[in-house]
Amino acid sequence: MPRDAGFQPSLFQPAAPAEGWQRLFDDPGGGVRYRPGVVDPATAEAWFDALRDGIAWKSQRRLMYERVVEVPRLVASWWLADPGLPAALGAAFTAVREVVDEPFNAVGLNFYRDGDDSVAPHGDKLHMLVPGHPVVLLSLGAARRMSIRPNTPPRRSLQVELEPGSVLLMSYRSQLTHQHGVPKTRQAVGPRISLAFRVRPQADA
Repeated sequence: MPRDAGFQPSLFQPAAPAEGWQRLFDDPGGGVRYRPGVVDPATAEAWFDALRDGIAWKSQRRLMYERVVEVPRLVASWWLADPGLPAALGAAFTAVREVVDEPFNAVGLNFYRDGDDSVAPHGDKLHMLVPGHPVVLLSLGAARRMSIRPNTPPRRSLQVELEPGSVLLMSYRSQLTHQHGVPKTRQAVGPRISLAFRVRPQADA
């Protein structure tokens, strides 16, 4: 199998419908898959509490439309080989590796405090990814809706509710063809933490 596939096909053959992978769309690199219930609710809640209270969250500012604005979420990042890696991140990494056999070496965290926090539609920065390897998101805390849309017409969006304890797998190739984002919502939603596991170039270390 070419390296661009980015995953082991057998991982995506569900043993039972409730426990298996849901195909959102296909591409030659594996497309986008969603799998709820990877982490049980009690464990997901415990990891959320530990990370919410134990991480030194950072706020960011960036230039947008000729003015500097606050990024509408808090962020953090770790190398997975860091001896100071929080225990909850180490445990989450183990859980993800049980369903996606990839040599992840980094994790980026987004903390969505409420419905006003969001991330605009985007594709991951390719210079921060090793070609052929997927990006895998583990969701903790409240459920939030993600929108996934192609870069070319017809730009019909897919909507997926990212439940706590669920995993979303996005192929490397999907970053070239689609954008994903978490829109703001006026609905009453609780806080959410997203863990994005990646294979990053070692030169970044």
